[in-house]
Amino acid sequence: MAASVMPVAIVFDTFGTVVDWRSSLIAELAAFGAARGIVADWAGLVDAWRAAYHPSMQLVREGAVGWTRLDDLHRASLDRLVAEFGIAGLTEADLAHINRGWHRLRPWPDAVAGLARLKRRFIIGPLSNGNVSLLTNMAKHAGLPWDMVFGSDLFGHYKPDPETYLGVARLLDLAPGQVMMAAAHNGDLAAARGCGLMTAFFPRPGEYGPHQKRDYAAEQAWDVVAADIGDLATQLGV
Repeated sequence: MAASVMPVAIVFDTFGTVVDWRSSLIAELAAFGAARGIVADWAGLVDAWRAAYHPSMQLVREGAVGWTRLDDLHRASLDRLVAEFGIAGLTEADLAHINRGWHRLRPWPDAVAGLARLKRRFIIGPLSNGNVSLLTNMAKHAGLPWDMVFGSDLFGHYKPDPETYLGVARLLDLAPGQVMMAAAHNGDLAAARGCGLMTAFFPRPGEYGPHQKRDYAAEQAWDVVAADIGDLATQLGV
C-alpha cells in the first residue's frame, strides 16, 4: 500500500476478528459447569448461541422489534437455549454471569501486540455489533488498546447497515475514505467498501472451530490482505 493512501483510522470487527469468542466461551462454561456440578453440552450451547446472533439482529434491522442492545439479544437467546438444552439449576445470577461471558472473551495471540503497533500511527477502535459497555469491558479484560469504542448503540443500528460505517467517519470528523475497516469476514468488508471505506482482510480459520465454512481467504481485492493483525501493521509500515 502506498503511503499516499494510508488511512487515518482503522476500525476492527471484533467477534472472531480480534477475539476468539468460541474457545473463550466454551472454556469458561466448561469450568463453570465443573465447579457447579452441571453436566451439559457446553460447546453445543455456544455454537447454538452464536447461530442465534444474526437472526436476532435481523429482527431489529427489519423493525420487528425496537432497538435492542446486543447484551439483551444475547440474554433472550440464552434463556431459550438453556431450556432447549435441558440445563437446569441455573439462578438469575448464574444466567447474568454466563451472558456477560461475551464481555470476557480472550484475544487472538497476535491481537494485542498488533493493535499496539497500529496505535502508534493510526486511530484504532472496534466497530462491532456489541454495545459500548460490552466492548469496553472486553477491552479492559483482554488488554485491547483502543483509542475509541464504536459500539452499535452509538448508532442505533447493527452492521451491515450503512449508519454504522458512516457513523465512524462522522464521529471522527473524517471522510469515509480515510477510515479502514479491518475484518476476518468478507461480507463485513463488502458492506464497508460500499460505504466508501478502505478495507483490510486477514483470516481466522479457527473462529468457528470444526464448523467453519467461509472466510478462509479474501474474496475480493481488498486494499490490504494480511496474515493477521501483526502482518497488517507490517504492511502499513509500523
